[in-house]
Amino acid sequence: MPKMSDTMEEGVIAAWLKKVGDSVKPGDILAEVETDKATMELESYEEGILLHIGVQEKDAVPVNGVIAIIGEEGEDIEALLKDVESGDSGSSDASEKEEKKTEKTSDSSDEKKSEVKEEASKEEIDTSGINATVITMPKMSDTMTEGTIASWLKKVGDDVKSGDIIAEVETDKATMELESYEDGNLLYIGVEAGDSVDIDGVIAIIGEKGADYETLLKAHKSKSETSEPSSKADKTEEKKTEKADSPKAEDKKEETKPSLSSSTTEDGARLKASPLAKKMASDKGIDISLVKGSGENGRIVKRDIENFTPAAAQSATQSVEGSAAPAVGQESYKEEKVSQMRKVIAKRLAESKFTAPHFYLTMEINMDKSIEARKSMNEVAPVKISFNDMVIKAAAAALRQHPKVNAAWLGDKIRYNDHIHIGMAVAVEEGLLVPVIRFADSKSLSQISNEAKSLGGKAKNKELQPKDWEGNTFTISNLGMFGIDEFTAIINPPDACILAVGGIKETVIVKNGQMQIGNVMKVTLSCDHRVVDGAVGSAFLLTLKGLLEDPVRILI
Repeated sequence: MPKMSDTMEEGVIAAWLKKVGDSVKPGDILAEVETDKATMELESYEEGILLHIGVQEKDAVPVNGVIAIIGEEGEDIEALLKDVESGDSGSSDASEKEEKKTEKTSDSSDEKKSEVKEEASKEEIDTSGINATVITMPKMSDTMTEGTIASWLKKVGDDVKSGDIIAEVETDKATMELESYEDGNLLYIGVEAGDSVDIDGVIAIIGEKGADYETLLKAHKSKSETSEPSSKADKTEEKKTEKADSPKAEDKKEETKPSLSSSTTEDGARLKASPLAKKMASDKGIDISLVKGSGENGRIVKRDIENFTPAAAQSATQSVEGSAAPAVGQESYKEEKVSQMRKVIAKRLAESKFTAPHFYLTMEINMDKSIEARKSMNEVAPVKISFNDMVIKAAAAALRQHPKVNAAWLGDKIRYNDHIHIGMAVAVEEGLLVPVIRFADSKSLSQISNEAKSLGGKAKNKELQPKDWEGNTFTISNLGMFGIDEFTAIINPPDACILAVGGIKETVIVKNGQMQIGNVMKVTLSCDHRVVDGAVGSAFLLTLKGLLEDPVRILI
């Protein structure tokens, strides 16, 4: 249950618009939720089957409470339900202990705290008469620590209604729309387009026209300075003090987190379209990226879908302004702000490289029989099978024989995974994404090919959902199509290994004492030495080599 208003503590499910067993796509409305302010639509960001409804109509559930589970058809969720139940009870027990602990601690330091509180109360600024709400940056994924304002769709002084898109936010995964839950006037913008802000940082203030938002900002700043510091608050406040106009907002009664919905086109550009327009386009089978928007800032609305005719659609052409070449001998450069995706890539790979002790094993594989097998299979296969598909299938089969490679380092223990989920590194404009092919060992080459193409397209169009990139147990990075013969890859946490695949090269090989022309592919296995030893990694590569040099064995 999301927090839909500044004072919301729980929501009531007014009506379910989907039932258990229904298919759900991102942007579908799951239910109507009654808050303390209004009845609002609950939009899904997941794709799959509605497997479980945890709250019946007219029942209330607290913010962050579990209301439903979406997953794959036929997926067993009993263990997940038990985890949810045990997690709830465990958290309540922990909270009771924490309360007792807090009581003891507070008894021993009441005198000191009372003095601080007396001083703070003297400086406290009364904001009860200010009819305005602080908008903060919501947390959109488990890895997100900050968001970048890609663009503002509203400006200071504009009227805002609940449901209006006020800005576009770039996260480490995608570009999303920021939807307002408040009615009023946009009084203040705390983050300029292109700048980043931490989770719960102040983005804007919406309220009654003429409201004294400056006093509200001062109150927030005063409150954050006088309140007891937490570990997170201390770190965030250091960054916030650099910008006087972006104070830390900690007053839960005066802040709200807007909702977000996916906003991308096939070429990766941000797409402005209302949820209704997206749904209508999907129902009619219209490629919404071809529709020209007539709404504010070119936003696609209902009438644009209704008036759209495929015959009249013309591909948009963008004129690129050519910049004058610098004069001979003149120094010049261009700087670009680091995207959220690139920040996360830098952080995760640096941690992997300098935390996990890497070692590398390289092996040559004769691909002559794989080339022949692929040609034969593509004559009857429903989809075109690539060499990468064959490597994924062979790696999954090899992992089944060498489970110690299909592992992860967890600090005080090593996890050996029984399931095999292959992460497939895909290059996108902003960096690198790793969609996951689940249970790859149990899928046919045609299934792997179809899924790899689908996930690769979603990655390049920024349409991946969390379930598409989470849960990998082993990763493959293939640069062979770029003409790379051999390279080493950095391990993708939490995996213990990553396989770097080079291109197939025609070269002279020695076979049975005779020189002849052959097709060779080099692969390099990067291993975390805390989990995988040299002998284990070498045995895995030998099995992989055998499967690719005699691909009929992959099908057994």
